[in-house]
Amino acid sequence: MPVCVALFMTFFVDVTVRGYELDTQGHLNQAVYLQYAEHARWELLRAAGLPQEKLLASGVGPVALEVTVKYASELRGGDQVRVTCAFIYGAGKTFRIEQRITKEDGTVAAEVTGVGGMLDLTARRLIADPAGHLASLADNPELLGA
Repeated sequence: MPVCVALFMTFFVDVTVRGYELDTQGHLNQAVYLQYAEHARWELLRAAGLPQEKLLASGVGPVALEVTVKYASELRGGDQVRVTCAFIYGAGKTFRIEQRITKEDGTVAAEVTGVGGMLDLTARRLIADPAGHLASLADNPELLGA
């Protein structure tokens, strides 16, 4: 179950590495790190009171514009990991997303950073002030850093 802690309102979800997610070397397939990061982003939005249906009903949806993964330590089947997620807003139409995948012993397995935005689903353009828009819709905007 997702939990939020008070250090800069860093949100996190816990995930167990499943056997079918492993590659031929026996460690977590590189694409699955991105899936874990995406899962944490959606869980953060949901915990803030912004499930996908609510965002779509408001006419916007989140988009990833850039994603970088830095692999630091392999993950193997059965490993328990914590995936953090924080949105960091500036003045423009985009925002940074910072995530970390950490093993139970505190070892960082990967860092995922990116740039995101909120897409107007009719105009197909990024909206201005994504933080303000998300905060106006959210039940718990403090989780979003908005």
